[in-house]
Amino acid sequence: MKPESGQALLHVATGGCLCVATVYTGIFEGVFVQVGYEHYAEAPVASLPTFLAMPFNSLINVAYVFLGLYWLQRKASNPGHHIELWGAQYLKDVFAAMALLYGPIQWLRIWMQTHSAAVLDQWLTLPIFVWPVAWCLSLDQGWKPWLLFWVECLSLSSYALALFHPWGFDVVLGAHVVAAVGQALRTHRRYGSSSSATYLALGTLSCLGFIVLKLCDHQLAQWRPFQWLTGHFWSKVCDVLQFHFAFLFLTNLNACPKLHPKG
Repeated sequence: MKPESGQALLHVATGGCLCVATVYTGIFEGVFVQVGYEHYAEAPVASLPTFLAMPFNSLINVAYVFLGLYWLQRKASNPGHHIELWGAQYLKDVFAAMALLYGPIQWLRIWMQTHSAAVLDQWLTLPIFVWPVAWCLSLDQGWKPWLLFWVECLSLSSYALALFHPWGFDVVLGAHVVAAVGQALRTHRRYGSSSSATYLALGTLSCLGFIVLKLCDHQLAQWRPFQWLTGHFWSKVCDVLQFHFAFLFLTNLNACPKLHPKG
């Protein structure tokens, strides 16, 4: 394993452990979250163990792990003059490590159906959405580790808004989505190509699918195609796809000729 890969995994694991410890102090006990199988259109199967009670919504989380492993073993594209190869590899590997962590966290929420697991699932969504923003800023401004650190800290601290209003998390998540898409568009205009445009469009469509299918889980269950594989399941498929297209978009920009010094 490359040193930057090991460091990326260590940093994500450390951050994840700190988040788990913070949640279990009880500081977020006042956050409104939905807990219970009734909030999902997929009916639990009593004959299965609890960690597979909703088999499709549970097993889809394995896809995040496969995605993370796939991108973790990929080599970073040749970077431009704004960012060294080490930094390009680190940016990619942190994102891959986030996918590795997020799959089990979502599975834990489906399995345990506890307030703490639901809060952790919500909270860790935010730094994942903001990492493409940090990556784009690195392409634009150069390798600044402290900038990455403070962007992630700002993202994590924004979850505090969920303590003050039942829709606090939705507002914060919406802001993260807008920031990610907005920064991606800005970076694409400066350094992008037809390939990056395709990946950005597919990633944005996948993001819309993720949001709409998840929100319409119960409504879609009235239709036969969504009674077996439900809207929530397909929203997670879209989530994995937006993750993958984000990787393709950002690694494509890493190799963009506009980022390389002219010689």
